[in-house]
Amino acid sequence: MARIWTSGFFQKPAYIEIAKNIKVNDMKVAYVVLYVQDEKTSVDFWTQQVGMKIKKSTQADGFQINQVGFADQDFSFELVPLAFMEKHESSMNTKTPSICFHAKDLTIMRDKLIASNVTVTEISDHFGIKNFAFSDPAGNWFAVIE
Repeated sequence: MARIWTSGFFQKPAYIEIAKNIKVNDMKVAYVVLYVQDEKTSVDFWTQQVGMKIKKSTQADGFQINQVGFADQDFSFELVPLAFMEKHESSMNTKTPSICFHAKDLTIMRDKLIASNVTVTEISDHFGIKNFAFSDPAGNWFAVIE
């Protein structure tokens, strides 16, 4: 493990351990999933009141899933209806947002996480998107897409 010295505005200085085999730029945040009761109301809020734009819109199993974000930024929120998650009997914690990372090569990134003793799923195809997930020590799951 390598150590990185960090100090934030409201934090005491601390060391963060990082795996030697994972480079800082191997993954980047693709989007954050917000689980919503009413997809249309959420889209209206983020677009009409906050000023974001719809960046991507897909139909999945009869549900509308939209990604919204500011036009000049790569980052976005993916608004996923809770009813979609309930229909698919997901064991994910839908009370908190989920973070989705992007990696250039899923196999290499997955292998690096395994080498760092991280729990990962198999690479699969979910509605046409190659992905896998990994878990932190607290049991929170994070998606990685290609």
